Amino acid sequence: VGLFSCNEKQKNESKLHGNYHAVLNISDHIVPFFLNLNQVGEKWTAEIINGEEVLDYDEVYLKEDSLIIVMGVFDAEIRAKVNKDGSLSGEFVKNNVTGYRIPFEAKTNPGQRFPTEADPQTDFSGKWRTVFKDEKGNNYDAIGIFEQEGKQIKGTFLTKLGDYRFLDGNVEGNTFYLSAFDGSHVYYFEGSLNNGEQLEGKFRSGPRYAESFTAVRDDSFELPDAYSLNYLKPGFDKLTFTFPDLEGKPVSLEDEAYKNKVVLVQLFGSWCPNCMDETKFLANWYKNNQSRGIKIIALAFESKPDFDYASKRVAKTKERLGADYTFLIAGESNKEKASQALPALNQVIAFPTLIYLDRNGKVVKIHTGFNGPGTGDYYQQWVESHENLINELLEG
Repeated sequence: VGLFSCNEKQKNESKLHGNYHAVLNISDHIVPFFLNLNQVGEKWTAEIINGEEVLDYDEVYLKEDSLIIVMGVFDAEIRAKVNKDGSLSGEFVKNNVTGYRIPFEAKTNPGQRFPTEADPQTDFSGKWRTVFKDEKGNNYDAIGIFEQEGKQIKGTFLTKLGDYRFLDGNVEGNTFYLSAFDGSHVYYFEGSLNNGEQLEGKFRSGPRYAESFTAVRDDSFELPDAYSLNYLKPGFDKLTFTFPDLEGKPVSLEDEAYKNKVVLVQLFGSWCPNCMDETKFLANWYKNNQSRGIKIIALAFESKPDFDYASKRVAKTKERLGADYTFLIAGESNKEKASQALPALNQVIAFPTLIYLDRNGKVVKIHTGFNGPGTGDYYQQWVESHENLINELLEG
């Protein structure tokens, strides 16, 4: 029996290949990405690749012909069958969202992200002033930034609340196709140039959400200052709160540990990819700067109100990202409820939001949203402004 089990295991594992072209089927479109499966000894790992971004996953389980890839810090999984030819078929599931299932397939011999036939007729490189419109007719501004080499295109869209992270794709004729899958969000963008001036396109997120967009080239266009969107309401001069830490112990800004310290308060969610980008930065930055008299408190607003569920999700995120600062369970991932939990703020507009407090506990700046490393120069500009602000607070 033991020999048979061993042979069966080797037989099943031999079906898996290293590199795959994977797709998530969201009704009338497919969202492609590259998937690498790696084996070291008896352990399997996975990589998801979006252009320059490589996401690592170490909770990969193979049993007979079933493969499960746990999506890192997110409460989500790819569940697939390993077919006889080595291809994969199954679904992407968000465990914390009722009914969230997207068909998944992956085949060997990756090729291009988006298969194309015609050569490019347009170079989309540059900066585009963009307006997105949802199905209810609501508009919001964005900046599209793209780099194109032949059929290959990469870039992202920035909004006042954050960015759509590392998008990667291909160009065919006068149309580009871009996608990203980060283990939580599923993004698809398609844009075509009409009359040589205006882009018209569509955006899909997850299994159902849809928007349209238009864009024109505009090197001078900028979004509102991210430090101008949030503020304290009249009558409030300080931020106050008391929330439980991951062990259930109440923590307050009034605690002795935060007296005479520069404190950063991060509004955060373990479900939020932009929060992951900000937390990755803060985790490493804090290791190098906490000795200067700085503290960080992350207020986690999670997808379920259950404390045990929320604290386990946050603890996993904290460990995976190496964030050695304090995390508190503040409530649900609902902007209205988050606003109620922090009544001094005009409103909670975005996750993440970073609040800067001076040594006296006074709120000095509030940075709404986060433009991550996929935004290139915009990310570097934020890093510089953050460093300058911290230096000012420490010197003040």
